[in-house]
Amino acid sequence: MAQVSNTPIHTGARRRSQRVLMQVGVRIRGKDTQGKDFEEFSETLAINAHGALVLLNARLTSGGLVHMKHNKTEEEQECHVAFLGPVRGGKAEIGLEFTAPRPTFWRVAFPPEDWTPKNPEARTVTSYRGNK
Repeated sequence: MAQVSNTPIHTGARRRSQRVLMQVGVRIRGKDTQGKDFEEFSETLAINAHGALVLLNARLTSGGLVHMKHNKTEEEQECHVAFLGPVRGGKAEIGLEFTAPRPTFWRVAFPPEDWTPKNPEARTVTSYRGNK
């Protein structure tokens, strides 16, 4: 269900917490680029302790404030638009960052950095063959 990815959403920026590719139902509300109120139900593409990447029909302004509500827990968190990505199928990739870190917002335990195979501390997998 969840898959860990080390690929950055945007190049040049170092990730503060590991991203998990996971679909979580959310409701995003705020003001679009024209200052009009919007409310949109979506699913996350990726989550981390500092926010999420979502696909939205609404067009947002970089740095703009929105509220993201977790559909299952009903918890709501204020976010700012940290990343404006490509549009696909009429929806734009939007990176939302919590105004205050909330690692418990998603209700998942984020794996430590050394779980990733690219980390220098990770060991190579060896196959074990027992006696048959």
